[in-house]
Amino acid sequence: MSTPSRERQRPGPASYLITFTCYGNHLPGEEGRIDREHNVPGTRTLPEDRLRIEQSLGFLKYPPYGLDALRRRVVLEGLQEARRRRGWGLLAAHVRFTHVHAVVQADCSAEKVMNGLKAYATRALNEQEIDDPLQRRWARHGSTRYLWTREAVEAAVRYVVGGQGDEMAVYCCAS
Repeated sequence: MSTPSRERQRPGPASYLITFTCYGNHLPGEEGRIDREHNVPGTRTLPEDRLRIEQSLGFLKYPPYGLDALRRRVVLEGLQEARRRRGWGLLAAHVRFTHVHAVVQADCSAEKVMNGLKAYATRALNEQEIDDPLQRRWARHGSTRYLWTREAVEAAVRYVVGGQGDEMAVYCCAS
């Protein structure tokens, strides 16, 4: 049996687990992080490397961004607005202090979904006038995992809703 490629091969909506991180968080060198050379499932993660963290912080052009309770609620509303406007199926979302997870069904690429979610979250934050609108909020890119089976979708929803530790701003419409 061949491994599915990262490209969609079937017509109709696809399901994705989308994760994106707030700017300046989850830096290289932090304990538990992975990098391209150490990204093997089931293996140990890297120990903390203070020098690498300090170097990473030195490259930041803006201060690290975090989502307090108000910002998490606003971001979650932005994700729901993206669902309504784009006609996507938002099955689950969990907005955390440093990152966002969403399980989405859409008839476009995972990258377009991630970019759309970030854009609607940013727009919602800008409309609330909480931060300087030029504040960098999101790290570049993120994770776009394709979910090929119903079981994979259900597992992703469970992970997003209940596998993140204390519940923060959560949305779930999956049955």
